[in-house]
Amino acid sequence: MSLDTTTRERIETLLKDHRVVLFMKGNRQQPMCGFSAAATNTLNELLPEYHTVNVLDDPEIREGIKAYGEWPTIPQLYVEGELVGGADIIRQMYGSGELHTLFGATAPDRTPPQITITDAAAEAIRQGTANAQGVALHLEIGPDHSAGFQLAPAGEHDIVAHANGLDVHFDPASAQRAKGIVIDWVSTVQGEGLSLKFPGAQEIRSLSVQELQARLAANDITLIDVRPAHGRAQAAPLAQARVLEDEGYESLAGLPKDTPLAFICHHGVSSRAMAERFAAHGFSNLHNVEGGMDAWAREMDPGVPRY
Repeated sequence: MSLDTTTRERIETLLKDHRVVLFMKGNRQQPMCGFSAAATNTLNELLPEYHTVNVLDDPEIREGIKAYGEWPTIPQLYVEGELVGGADIIRQMYGSGELHTLFGATAPDRTPPQITITDAAAEAIRQGTANAQGVALHLEIGPDHSAGFQLAPAGEHDIVAHANGLDVHFDPASAQRAKGIVIDWVSTVQGEGLSLKFPGAQEIRSLSVQELQARLAANDITLIDVRPAHGRAQAAPLAQARVLEDEGYESLAGLPKDTPLAFICHHGVSSRAMAERFAAHGFSNLHNVEGGMDAWAREMDPGVPRY
C-alpha cells in the first residue's frame, strides 16, 4: 500500500521524539496478542522505559507502519529511527546478546543453571518426546515465575542445562531464574503434569470447600478467584472472593507475604499453578481449594451453576 504524507509525518515524529518505539497491539501493561506480549516481555528485561504505540487504536498507523518500514507484521521495534524487526528477531537478538549491546546493557550471563529433574519427570519427558525429531525442550520462566515448556528447534544461542540425562534450553533471563529449580512429575486428583519448584518456595496446602467455608466465615483468609471472565460469567465468584483478572497479579502480589491466601478456579488445577507463582515470590501461607468451584457447587451450594 502507498503511505500518505500525513501518516508518514506522524510516524517520523514518533521516531524522532522517542529513541525506542514499539508498534504493537495493546500496550506494555496489557498486550493484546501473543507476539506483542513476547516483544514487551523481552524489552522489559532490558529497558525500564520505552514508548509503545497501540496500532489497534489507530488504523492509519497500523497500516502505515507496515508500508513505512516495508515490514508486513506487528509488532515492530524501532531504535533511533531504524527498524530492528518483529517479535522473533527481538527474541533472537536478546538470546545472542545483540539486544544488550544495542541498548548499552551488560552482556547476559551465559552460565547454564544448576537444575534438578526427578526420575519421574525425566521418564515422562522421554516418553513425551520419543517421537519428536529435530526439536529441543525449552523452558521459559517469566519475571513473575510463570513458566511454560515447549518443543521447538534448538537456537544457536540457547543456554542449555543438563540434568538426569536430559537437556533443557533457556533464554538468558529464564536461565537466571531457573537456578536451583526442581522439575518434577506430579499426580493429583485433577490430573498429571510437570511441576516446577523454586528454591525456598513454600508448600501449597490443600483446602477442602468445607474448610474454605469455615475460614471465610472466620474472616481469616483471603480468597482469590483465578478463573477467566467466561468461567466467572457461568458461575459468579463467591461474595468474599477477590478476582485476579480484575485486580491484576502485581496488585495482589503486593500483599504482605504472610497473608493467608486461598486460590480457587474451576477444578483446582490453574489455581494451584497460581499459588505456586505466589510461593515463588515468597508468600508463606498458601492454600489451593481442591475441586474448585465445581466442588463448591456440588458439596456446598447447589444453587451455584456447574459448567
